[in-house]
Amino acid sequence: MSPETPSPSGTPAKPPASASSTLLMMLSFMLVLLMMFDTATRDGVSALMNGILYPIIGLGGRYPVFTLIAAGLLMTTITTLIRNHTTDWVQMAENQKKMSAFNKELREARMAGNTKKVDKLMKIQPEIMKMSMESSSSQMKLMPITMLVAIPIFFWISYFIYTEASSIIFSVPWEYNAHLTSSHILPNWILLYSLLSLPVGQVLQRGLKYMDFRKELAELESDGSDSEY
Repeated sequence: MSPETPSPSGTPAKPPASASSTLLMMLSFMLVLLMMFDTATRDGVSALMNGILYPIIGLGGRYPVFTLIAAGLLMTTITTLIRNHTTDWVQMAENQKKMSAFNKELREARMAGNTKKVDKLMKIQPEIMKMSMESSSSQMKLMPITMLVAIPIFFWISYFIYTEASSIIFSVPWEYNAHLTSSHILPNWILLYSLLSLPVGQVLQRGLKYMDFRKELAELESDGSDSEY
């Protein structure tokens, strides 16, 4: 049955909306696994990214810390923009508020021994659980796509540090001559990369959320003012 063919009930039949997104997620996940565990693929991706990023932020290998910062900002910005563009933060906030209110009502009813209210709430629990699963599912579907952006950049940083950087020594308040490749739990370059990129991602995400909520509020106020006339 084509998308335009009416169903027996007379309404147009809709194709499964999740089929294409599920297929894309599976393909993305397979590519991510291939890049992570196949050495030839990983080396090829690193070399390809080096040809793209080294002329832009490589800085001739002389300032690896600045290159690390630039790569972290690039990866964080791209993945955050993708996540923000594909996530309805307003709807997610509404779902979280509904789930929180439901859990509060259910907890209070159980503590008060109000079995009638508990039974009533339990009847709508599947709908609440569905909202929770939809929110989690939407985030899980984004993971392979954002990883397709993050992992090649991360591979390139490793390639750059170990092959292109002319100096791997940097200074921090607790150590004057720290080596990017020195390792305690993780190599220092990974720790430095995480320390610099994660806060930026959080700040950028909160800023984009704020803009989305402001836009939604402005639209609601505009609709309200138009309805007065």
